[in-house]
Amino acid sequence: MDRRTLTGVPVPNAGSARYDRGRGLLRAAADHTTDVLYPLIVIGRGLRRLTAAGRRRWARTPRDRRGPALLLAAAGVAATALLPHGPLLAVAALTAAAAWAGRGGTAAGKAVPGEAEAERLRTLYEALVPYFRAEDDPDPLYAHGGDWEAVFLGHAFDDTGRPVLLELRYPPYFPDGEPEFRARIEQVLHAKCGRGREYLFDWDEEGNVLALTALPPLPDDIRAQRFVTAPGETVLGFTGPESVRRTLPAVRGDALEDAADVPPVLWRTGPRSAEPHLIALGRPGSGTTTLLRSIALQALRDGDVLVVDGSGGGEYACLAGRRGVPAVECGLSGALAVLEWAVHETERRLLSLHEARRTGHPVPEDVRRRLWILVDRPAALSQLAASEGRPDPQELLRVPLRHGRAAQVTVVVADHLDGVDSLDGTVRTQTRARVVLGPATPEETAAVLGVPPPTTPPPEVPPGRGYARLGHGPVHRLQVPATPDPCDEECAEADRLAVLALLPEPSSVAGA
Repeated sequence: MDRRTLTGVPVPNAGSARYDRGRGLLRAAADHTTDVLYPLIVIGRGLRRLTAAGRRRWARTPRDRRGPALLLAAAGVAATALLPHGPLLAVAALTAAAAWAGRGGTAAGKAVPGEAEAERLRTLYEALVPYFRAEDDPDPLYAHGGDWEAVFLGHAFDDTGRPVLLELRYPPYFPDGEPEFRARIEQVLHAKCGRGREYLFDWDEEGNVLALTALPPLPDDIRAQRFVTAPGETVLGFTGPESVRRTLPAVRGDALEDAADVPPVLWRTGPRSAEPHLIALGRPGSGTTTLLRSIALQALRDGDVLVVDGSGGGEYACLAGRRGVPAVECGLSGALAVLEWAVHETERRLLSLHEARRTGHPVPEDVRRRLWILVDRPAALSQLAASEGRPDPQELLRVPLRHGRAAQVTVVVADHLDGVDSLDGTVRTQTRARVVLGPATPEETAAVLGVPPPTTPPPEVPPGRGYARLGHGPVHRLQVPATPDPCDEECAEADRLAVLALLPEPSSVAGA
């Protein structure tokens, strides 16, 4: 019997043992060599990074200052050479600086790209050459086959190899203040970095640096609920953390016991508000009615809501007969009647306010309680009134729009994006808080908000997804909380119950 099987345990042959022992020795020798050469690797990497940083600094230096800079550097080298032990100290300082710059895998937030990442950066560089290069530039920053490492100041990639962060330099003569030139660069970067994501573009016109950031999708699982806000604040929706610093606790999905902190888009109203009225535009099914319904549920906490539904679809039937809702009108006659009452109510509030200030008495409670006028599809009502030869309902909105800020009257208008030309001039000029929902081109969004959005369009546009701008502030991405009509049989049961829980109790017959 073989000696290797006497004990019942197989014994490895001598050749296999020697092979494993040899592999272990080679691995140990390689690890020892790496440990010995690691300081040299770090110093070499640091010297490469210092050289690249010096090259970028030299490229940023204006041409009229390069001569004095060279003279100053030569004087410093000469002074160092004349000092006792000067060259030795200079070499030691350079070695220490290189070791410090070469530590880890990054330098100044710039990761060392791999082979695939470097190829992708090189491709991006070549794609931008036709847009950033001038024929009469003697020393172009962008040229075919040029130094792409001197352009990208920072970069980061995800697990799939697509860039999630880019920071690149561009020539100072590029017209970065003109939207059409910016749009070309953003379109190229959007296509080359990978579609299917939203990108934020931050143009530093003073430093000639463009930063691109891949944004996470906005939360679309937040339904209507009682948000924790201060008096006079209304949650239009939620945005990304890159836009606002404040967060609000909000229940997401079916996690009723846990509330996540989500950055909101808050609209502040009141006598000191610079944007006392709001307009929301979008195509059918974009979520403008959902936004008005969400605003109404929040306004009913401490105010009265007057609803005019120009579409006549009964989207606000759930508010009829509720406490704090004077009327919900769908027809032209009822709309004209309630809007005329709103004009008289605004004038009455102004007279009461002036009288209280003149006599030094407190403002009456009915004047301090805010009145909200929600008008959905006023252009449709105006067209119907013109066909019947009756007064334009939009003309009745002029008094609340112009004097509602002092009278505690807030007007919210929603209409189709294609019918914006049918809106009254006062409606367009007095509604300084603006929202665009649903699919829209950058040109259409810029026409409503005043400036183009800083991000690329999302790959998918769910209802209530769009952009918001309050006055002259920045443009925010926006996702309106799900606030469906509880009378709609097709809405989700959880969303229906959430809306019903926020509705005030029905008003009594005597109270009505």
